[in-house]
Amino acid sequence: MSVCKVFYFTTELGQKPVETKALLLYSIAMISGATLKFSRLIPFLLLFQLNAFAQTSQDAPGQEALRNYRTGRDLESRGRMSDAEYYYNEAVRICNNEISRNVAGQDTYATLVFTLQRQKKYADVISWGERGLRLFPDEYRIMETMGEAYFYLNNHDLSLRFMQRYLNFMPQGERASVAYFFIGEIYRFKNKFLHADIAYSTAVRLEPNVALWWYRLGSVREAAEDYNEAIDAYGRALRLSPYYPEATEAYARCRKKSPI
Repeated sequence: MSVCKVFYFTTELGQKPVETKALLLYSIAMISGATLKFSRLIPFLLLFQLNAFAQTSQDAPGQEALRNYRTGRDLESRGRMSDAEYYYNEAVRICNNEISRNVAGQDTYATLVFTLQRQKKYADVISWGERGLRLFPDEYRIMETMGEAYFYLNNHDLSLRFMQRYLNFMPQGERASVAYFFIGEIYRFKNKFLHADIAYSTAVRLEPNVALWWYRLGSVREAAEDYNEAIDAYGRALRLSPYYPEATEAYARCRKKSPI
């Protein structure tokens, strides 16, 4: 039986296999009849390699909390909010523990604000988010989450500022479509319908399968008396969600007002 077949093994670290080279060296020394002096040295190399692997395999700061957050989010999406709360609370506990031990990283603060946002603790999102950004000024995930929190706290000016800040960092980021939607909402509340149209249009271009976003786009176009374009947006909303009463009524209303 070959040395490699007997003594070579791998273990999964993320997605990359890690070869324990010291064990392979030890096997070669034993099978090839290496000197006793060299053979005695190999176990120390093996111990060094295994200790290095043990340190490498530990979670980076924030990762355990992030797993709990994602589990909670998945449970919430299935309507199991009481179960989700357990995992959310555990994520917050882990993050606070890492912060108190001065081992927190960017993922720690990002996960903490994600979780508090899910729990609708918007003031806490702002407080921890500000602290996180003082330590990690380019942490764009915190920026976007704070933008949402300010929106729900009805501070639209600061919400707009943080959404724009996020988009400056990540114009094609994972949450870019959401950021543009919130910007559209803010401008809609301010009655700046052209600005809102641009923001909503960008949101649906990036994420075209959300009926609500098309409906909101139609509403600002209707408010600007651009009825033909409003009909198009309401129609897109209805194609995605045929039983959407508000969109159905708005579509019919604009058809009556349209000059064509």
